[in-house]
Amino acid sequence: MVSSLATTPAFLRLAAHPLRWRLLSELAMSDYRVRELVELAGEPQNLVSYHLRLLRDGGLVTSRRSTFDARDTYYHLDLERCAHALATTGAALHPALRLTSPTPPPQAIPLSTSPHPASSHLASPEPAPGQPVWSQPVSSQPAPGQLASPQVAPGQLASPHPAPGRPALPQAPARRARVLFACTGNSARSPIAEALLRHRAGGHVETASAGSHPRDRLHPGAVTVLREHFGLDVRDRRPRHLDTVSGHRFDYVISLCDKVREVFPDFPGRPLRLHWSIPDPASADAAGLVRTAEEIDSRIHYLLPVLTSQEAPP
Repeated sequence: MVSSLATTPAFLRLAAHPLRWRLLSELAMSDYRVRELVELAGEPQNLVSYHLRLLRDGGLVTSRRSTFDARDTYYHLDLERCAHALATTGAALHPALRLTSPTPPPQAIPLSTSPHPASSHLASPEPAPGQPVWSQPVSSQPAPGQLASPQVAPGQLASPHPAPGRPALPQAPARRARVLFACTGNSARSPIAEALLRHRAGGHVETASAGSHPRDRLHPGAVTVLREHFGLDVRDRRPRHLDTVSGHRFDYVISLCDKVREVFPDFPGRPLRLHWSIPDPASADAAGLVRTAEEIDSRIHYLLPVLTSQEAPP
């Protein structure tokens, strides 16, 4: 007779432990360093490190060296892998409980060597004096060979019929959540996140981006990736300094760079601060920039239900 332990799904064996579940819950929203997880969990560091290792060995958690301090490591929960694990766990108990397996984010097509006509501007020019940084029009056109996104009717959330297993967007909250993305140069990671969230949310989330040391212009590769793989044109977008948005109220402030996380200014209203530890793609080749955009897009897929499922603070 096969032991019950041998037949228990691996996800249940990993997640059922109270401390591991606490670590998974914390990492579901933000990347953290070990010392931060120790403080959040209220457990000794050696115990937290032991359970993090088990989660890494099980493939649910990944780690990256901090680009701010190489002695630190950031831990990240792979929500896509968790979704697949949950989709198959129910079937281990009874076939009728099998969840629909989620589909992964669409794979980016190889970068073309031939120029494509630019799509209509997604728009992200500098706002006029006194205009909120997020009040920018949302428009996009599909790149050649790319299927057009369905039009969103007024008052309707984008993607009313998400891919099987993907988190469905609930009804829009009374007030749209306001999100700020930040990285050092505001030239690649944070503009990509801003453009993708604005596009995916269909106008139901207000978003902006900025940097601690903004570059003169957006990374050309980031502009190309957004145009050719997502049908978004950000050519008119210019990097901006964090100081230009420090007086605005945000509900979520998300750093995509380990360095900028350390120099965040204080924002009014005490927004929730999250961190996505994503390597700087400035020196990456075309394939590296595509991977960066894919990772950001995957994270945004799982951020959207959080932003739209509850009313933003007044």
